[in-house]
Amino acid sequence: METATLVTFIVYLVGMLLIGLFAYQLTNNLSDYVLGGRRLSGGVAALSAGASDMSSWLLLGLPGYAYVAGMEAIWICVGLSIGAYLNWQFVAARLRKYTEVARDSITIPDYLENRFHDSSKMLRVISALVILVFFAFYTSAGLVGGARLFEASFNLTYTNALLIGAIVIISYTFLGGFLAVSWTDFLQGILMFLALIVVPFVAISEMGGWSETVNAVGAVDPAHLDVFAGVGLMSIISLMAWGLGYFGQPHIITRFMAIRSSKEVPKARFIGMTWMVLTLFGAIFTGFVGIAYFAGQGPGTPIAEGTEETVFILFTQLLFHPWVAGFLLAAILAAIMSTIDSQLLVSSSAIAEDFYKAILKKDATEKELVLIGRIGVLVIALIAVLLALNPDRTILDLVAYAWGGFGAAFGPVIILSLFWKRITRDGALAGIVVGFLTVVIWANLSGGLFDLYEIVPGFVLGAIVIYVVSILGKEPSKEIQDEFDKVRTSDI
Repeated sequence: METATLVTFIVYLVGMLLIGLFAYQLTNNLSDYVLGGRRLSGGVAALSAGASDMSSWLLLGLPGYAYVAGMEAIWICVGLSIGAYLNWQFVAARLRKYTEVARDSITIPDYLENRFHDSSKMLRVISALVILVFFAFYTSAGLVGGARLFEASFNLTYTNALLIGAIVIISYTFLGGFLAVSWTDFLQGILMFLALIVVPFVAISEMGGWSETVNAVGAVDPAHLDVFAGVGLMSIISLMAWGLGYFGQPHIITRFMAIRSSKEVPKARFIGMTWMVLTLFGAIFTGFVGIAYFAGQGPGTPIAEGTEETVFILFTQLLFHPWVAGFLLAAILAAIMSTIDSQLLVSSSAIAEDFYKAILKKDATEKELVLIGRIGVLVIALIAVLLALNPDRTILDLVAYAWGGFGAAFGPVIILSLFWKRITRDGALAGIVVGFLTVVIWANLSGGLFDLYEIVPGFVLGAIVIYVVSILGKEPSKEIQDEFDKVRTSDI
């Protein structure tokens, strides 16, 4: 790697660590560490949600998929954009209000317990377990992406690259908690946005323009130009169904809980959706022009099979001055860090708030809980590192499994808990369990109908079970129904 590239890369990393140290000074209790004291502005909340959502798959996995499949990859973008918009439109403001009304809940398990007045702790424990299981896989996907970046950029072995990336990310999450995560996510979101606008634009210009790029891609394989090529109804449903996942992603919807007022949501929705649509299509175009540049009439040599997810990295190294390349490579690390830090934080909050305080030590002090949360970051990160040690794992596959798991387990219960007064604790608990188990079982089956993305049957069955069990059970208490009405008329 060029010295200039290395210098800019290091400057970026140091800057992120300094933000973590600054946020450390503002973190005094568990609410600060887990939710930033509910004081995020609309802009920070929007870019933080977007950056923590997209992860390394946006700059590595999605361009790699588009490089292999062509314009077929656009179906994921359409599904995600619709799902994200509906999440901002219907869930964001309502969840922000309900989590404050429901005894100032600061985690998803905390909210579910308080929403249903569950004294048995079953909702809290089961939902926290689901979070820990799927975040172990989700975090490992980010660590694989980080390892690929360091491996390709610094000529390191996969294992050494994995360990270096993990140490950097864990450090500032450990120190600063939610504020460090949100502020760094905001800056990382801007960097990711610029990178995904600049790289495809320069690459297309290098190919002589859009028409020449399209012709070159068509010369490689005309099917790459057809959004319907190679995809049947089942494939389109599976790709579009990625959008269902948004309603149940803890690391995303906690941003809704942390926004300083529900009145900030419209501004946040506009900023977040603009950012998301442009970056998604930037990623698609990066992979698309990569076909022309590396596999077609361009000057690049074909990308080796199994390394397609490095197409963005190769463009930064071939097309840009070393100083610029350093910042573009930092954008990849930004995408990885912005998601992993959020996932580690949600996981650590599950350990501190939902296990340690709720079950082991109810009178734990705030300083004690923050310490347990920080220890939780280290424990979850270690498990994720162990899962990521296998270099054959693909980023997109790991993300798809965790995304589907969260969407099916939490999506139906979050939506129905916000908009249906008749939902019961037993219905919510049954829906989480059925959604979780359906994803785990379906993902290990193959062939025919089982090629349908596991989030679809998981989400549908979870919603049905919630409805049936709730209708068959006793109505929620008057106190619970009064809280529901209070949220509907609240102006928090």
